[in-house]
Amino acid sequence: MRAVVQRVASASVEVEGRIVSAIGPGLLVLVGLHESDVDSDADYICRKVLNMRLFPNEETGKTWDHSVVQKSYEILLVSQFTLYGVLKGNKPDFHVAMPPEKAKPFYASLVEKFQKAYKQDAVKDGIFGAMMKVNLVNDGPVTMHLDSAQPSK
Repeated sequence: MRAVVQRVASASVEVEGRIVSAIGPGLLVLVGLHESDVDSDADYICRKVLNMRLFPNEETGKTWDHSVVQKSYEILLVSQFTLYGVLKGNKPDFHVAMPPEKAKPFYASLVEKFQKAYKQDAVKDGIFGAMMKVNLVNDGPVTMHLDSAQPSK
């Protein structure tokens, strides 16, 4: 599993001209599912994202001191199979991304995992498989890239 984590002042997802999810300060997490991902990959990504110290501590002045949980901020998860794209010549190929029929329930379980591990109302997501417009106000900018494991070929 791959996650691109961005610290944001705000973020939202729009589908067919309608905002379907929005957060204030927190993390926008783009999630790519690999065909070989299992529950332990989801556990790892969930644990790491919730505990990443990407926020400043205003009291101590430490820059990288607080997690999204410690700040009581929000998380917006967005499924993005293109994170596992590779170029074959000039054309993208997504053969290692998890197929949609398997990915949809797996992604739903990931969202649920985040909600149970944090706060249900603080974890939001887009619409799986939809053409989404993701809007964000990057804070920093701060962007981190996480892989749950090196996928076997």
